[in-house]
Amino acid sequence: MEIHRFLLGLLAFLHFCLPVAPQSTCKLKAKFNLSGYKDVEKKKVVVGGMFPVHKRIASSDGNTSRVPISSGCEGFNFRTFRWTQTMLFAIDEINQKDELLPNTDLGYVIYDSCFTISKAVEGTLTYLTGQDEAVPNYRCGNGAPLAALVGAGGSDLSIATARILGLYHFPQVSYSSTCSALESKFQFPTFLRTIPNDKHQSTAMAQMVLHFGWSWVGTIAADDDYGKYGIKDFKEQVEEAGVCISFSETLPKVSSPEDIQRIVDTIVESTAKIIVVFSSDVDLSPLVLELLRHNVTNRTWLASEAWVTSALINQPGVGSVLGGTLGFGVKRADIPGLQHHLLNLDPYADPLTEEFWETVFNCTLDYGRALRQRPRTLRGVPEGLCTGSESLVQLNNTYWDVSQLRITYSVYKAVYAVAHALHNLEHCEPGHGPFTRNECAYITNFEPWQLMYYLKNVRFKVPHTNEEVYFTDGDVDGLYDIINWAINSDGEVSYVTVGHYNGSAAPEDRMTIMNDSIVWNNEVLEPPRSVCSENCQPGTRKGIRQGEPVCCFDCIPCADGEISNTTNARECVLCSGDYWSNDAHDTCVPKVIEFLAFGEPLGITLIVISAFGALITIAVGVVFMGHIGTPLVKANDALLSFSLLFSLVVTFLCSIVFLGEPQHWSCMTSQVALALGFALCLSSIMGKAAVLMLRAQNLKAARSRAKAAAKAAAEAAANSGGPDVIVTTTNNNDVAATAAPEVDVLTFAHQRAITAMATLIQVVACTVWLILLPPHPVKNTSAQNIKIILECDEGSVVFICCIFAYDILLALLAFIFAFIARKLEDHFSEAKCVTFGMLVFFIVWISFVPAYLSTRGKFMVAVQIFAILASSFGLLTCIFLPKCYVLLVKPERNTEEMMRPRARPRDGTSTGTSASLATAATEVNATTASTAIDD
Repeated sequence: MEIHRFLLGLLAFLHFCLPVAPQSTCKLKAKFNLSGYKDVEKKKVVVGGMFPVHKRIASSDGNTSRVPISSGCEGFNFRTFRWTQTMLFAIDEINQKDELLPNTDLGYVIYDSCFTISKAVEGTLTYLTGQDEAVPNYRCGNGAPLAALVGAGGSDLSIATARILGLYHFPQVSYSSTCSALESKFQFPTFLRTIPNDKHQSTAMAQMVLHFGWSWVGTIAADDDYGKYGIKDFKEQVEEAGVCISFSETLPKVSSPEDIQRIVDTIVESTAKIIVVFSSDVDLSPLVLELLRHNVTNRTWLASEAWVTSALINQPGVGSVLGGTLGFGVKRADIPGLQHHLLNLDPYADPLTEEFWETVFNCTLDYGRALRQRPRTLRGVPEGLCTGSESLVQLNNTYWDVSQLRITYSVYKAVYAVAHALHNLEHCEPGHGPFTRNECAYITNFEPWQLMYYLKNVRFKVPHTNEEVYFTDGDVDGLYDIINWAINSDGEVSYVTVGHYNGSAAPEDRMTIMNDSIVWNNEVLEPPRSVCSENCQPGTRKGIRQGEPVCCFDCIPCADGEISNTTNARECVLCSGDYWSNDAHDTCVPKVIEFLAFGEPLGITLIVISAFGALITIAVGVVFMGHIGTPLVKANDALLSFSLLFSLVVTFLCSIVFLGEPQHWSCMTSQVALALGFALCLSSIMGKAAVLMLRAQNLKAARSRAKAAAKAAAEAAANSGGPDVIVTTTNNNDVAATAAPEVDVLTFAHQRAITAMATLIQVVACTVWLILLPPHPVKNTSAQNIKIILECDEGSVVFICCIFAYDILLALLAFIFAFIARKLEDHFSEAKCVTFGMLVFFIVWISFVPAYLSTRGKFMVAVQIFAILASSFGLLTCIFLPKCYVLLVKPERNTEEMMRPRARPRDGTSTGTSASLATAATEVNATTASTAIDD
């Protein structure tokens, strides 16, 4: 029993205590999404590789509410894919050699860095772990040992990977990372490269600038260590030699249209003709496309090795912008058998090659995907399905172009450097090894630091080229070809080697360049000039730039009206009198004389319109003359109508006098004729409107009397009858007809007298104006600097304001009289016509004021003429068109009966007549009273 109880207690203790005990576990925090090539089965040693096969990582939505995943890559790069295939080709070639690693087959693990630091780090950690799931600080599995990493592409990527690999003393051999920062063995103890250090290239570029005497250059660098360090070393050297830097711009790593546009604007605005660019082709490509779009030419570009032979930059049409470029390319070589390898890919071998195939042929190898995307053809095969047997030879693609194997050759050398180091490690003689107690490392089980010893001390000759490769503190000799971008007859760019640079030679012997072989961007043999400031030509003056180098000054154009006719003039001279500076500001020339001429299109148009208006007015007068005895013409005072038509003819024709070069007679005639013409016109209308107004007042008074009489009669009838009397009033016609017809207070003679008096007042005023301060022609030089405007000066602002104010007064009186009489209704209402005519007149001249004040020169005259014509046409149309319509189209309405008043409407609105009240009396309607007596 005691044992039984003890066991039960122990089980209970374990049950409650074990679940809460702390546990030590490992948890995988992330799984990387990497693509590439892998062949490690039955391999004795594995070589790592890292290439930027894609240009960037795919963008993510930034959603943090779900499990993060490693981004994929996009933007396939055919040039870097060729580098990847070169490593595969080199490993396959080494495995087939009997003299190099005869007993060892090399395997490989190659990852795509996507030209991004994060992907490069992912690939490095995964490579070191030895499995798809990266476990930092651990090597998992029992596979073949890792030899070295060939990569990782750009300098930024290599710096990131070299810091990690250096922790484990793991060798790294780069084929394209040239940044001078990587030479520090304190930070990067295991980094080596088969491409020259950028300190050689920066020195070479500085020496080239000094060689051609360029003292004014611009710089552009990628926003990474490669660009920053390269440009920094270059600027230090040239500024020490007295060269001025025009601008320093940085290319964004993530393409930004705003930043690219800003850089383009800087290039366009700068006077520097030489632009030094330290950048990769991927970072530079957006800028080149924008330069092409803006057609930025006449610049000479100095290219770094990263883009000088890049097909990504050398696109069709780029020659207009980048033609004549000079650059430094790493050593070129031919690699026999490489092109055959590049053209004989198996598209189904791995996902990366499959993506390459689908990208280059714009099809898909996936039958199901092709079927979903496009319908089947008649043969049952979906459109867009790759056959897998397409020919790469037929494509003009940089992938299989082996004419400029420079970085590709550097990859080839890097792989062979690792292979030769492994070969030396494998063939170490026991007891004569380099390690402790003269031990050797074994090819099947060695430490990375052991291989690092052999890599640092490797020395070999590259197959097919016999170039001897060795490392001095991890670097190779600074050997470059100087490459010139020459444009052939087809407009295509060809790379021409015009010199060489050897960074290891004596300073005076480092650069050899054939100046006569260079084709510059302007297609001449002379190198372009690039100085901070050119000589100030005539038309400009020198201006000092505050805070800038002494070699820099501005050539400030002379202001309008000023000239300089010498080179490097200190001041500009002001033109005097009727002269003005020409476009070049180097000569004073007579100012342009401007006026609205008869022969120019605008003048001809205004003349035609004026003549047309006068002819139409005369035609109306002829119509009235032909119907002078008819009731309609007689009712409107024929003489007053003819005076109105005559005044309109005057206003139409006086507008022509405004045209042409102003003379004394034309200035006086145009203004006076306009004032008198409108005075006669408006006074005639005022006389007509006054009569109509008085008729309306008389009619209103007559109605009031008639209504009062009717009311009195009704009251009388009601008072004389009984309580059942009903009074009714019957109006068959207008109420006003109860009164006898009244004679107009103003007769035709009065109207004519009013018109004559009003016009005479204007004649007197104009006469005084012409005698005292007549209008005269003047030269207006203040309105526009480059022109002399010939115009008429009014002589006196007070006189002209008074004269036209008088016309406005006549117009207001005419409008008021016509507005009061507008309710005179018969078959022809002249009061309404006059009212509308005056409204048009006011609208035109009110609109004229702002239009006239906002114009200058000859267009002021055009606006004035347009206002005259528009107001004249408005009066002619509104007043005479209805009359002509009756006279010509509806002659049956031109009778005495039609001139009589119409019946009064039932709503009791006042009715009357404008024409009929002058020719006939209204009819009298009897008012009867009837009574009905109640039964």
